[in-house]
Amino acid sequence: MPVLAIAIAINLGLAALSLFVGVSQVSLSGLWAGQDDQWLVLIESRLPRMAALILAGATMAIAGVLTQTLIRNRFVEPSNTGMMEAAGLGLLLMMLLFPGAPIIAKMAVGTVFAMAGTAIFLAILRRVPMRDPMLVPLIGIMLSGIIFAGSSFVAYRFDMVQSLLAWTQGDLSGVMRGRYELLWLAAVGAGLAWFAADRFTVAGLGRDTASSLGLSHGRVVALGLAIVSLVTAIVVVSVGMIPFLGLIVPNIVSLALGDNMRRAIPWAAIGGAGLVLFCDILGRVIIMPYEVPVGTIMGVIGSAVFLWLIAGRRRAA
Repeated sequence: MPVLAIAIAINLGLAALSLFVGVSQVSLSGLWAGQDDQWLVLIESRLPRMAALILAGATMAIAGVLTQTLIRNRFVEPSNTGMMEAAGLGLLLMMLLFPGAPIIAKMAVGTVFAMAGTAIFLAILRRVPMRDPMLVPLIGIMLSGIIFAGSSFVAYRFDMVQSLLAWTQGDLSGVMRGRYELLWLAAVGAGLAWFAADRFTVAGLGRDTASSLGLSHGRVVALGLAIVSLVTAIVVVSVGMIPFLGLIVPNIVSLALGDNMRRAIPWAAIGGAGLVLFCDILGRVIIMPYEVPVGTIMGVIGSAVFLWLIAGRRRAA
């Protein structure tokens, strides 16, 4: 319990710090003095950005836990199974074919494309002999590259490269009030994952074991992947892709707590939110007054931690 309290306190400190970091000055003294410009920045930009950071970080970390449990591999996440890239392709096609469609329609199409990308990934896995666990993420990375290449071709052909890059960078500089609220729907999906955590844990034991315990393995896996696809599509629509988040946080939580999803999900949410808050604050101060997208900072930190995780597991083997 003390460790949990410390983790929550660190997250609250990072969240509070994020409100006062940026080009536009916001200070306690200015807010106390009632300066209208500082209150405007706080309400219209800083508070929505902080909420978006927490929601995106927590939900993507939970999506990573769910993905790793259902696919039964610790080196997969939505960004290396083709799911994020497929969601981005769906959004790109919606912008091309139906530019005036509401954001809910774009999110729905992104979710369907994300589920289709996952289905293709799982179909490939069933046809490839898995002699090494590292083959699974490698196949996912290749599939992601193929889908992203197709998206890049479409974007280049119709002069939409800038829109495509906006989704791939995980940039929260444009998040304001009225442009992040869909992330609360992602939080509902993450809550559903926690509600059904015991079923997902059993499903992660394999089809035969789950069936012997009276669980409908196929339905539970389909529900889990639908939740992951929904969360992924919403995050991509709202803030863009945040790589490695759903990979490193679940692995660290698993090393500390084991594979029980009901215990792992709250810690994954705390770790994901804190890590994204830290990366965003670092991106805002490292070359101030300019910003480095949170996805770029996360990619650097995440790749280093990923290599450490691989090296550690190799040594243990």
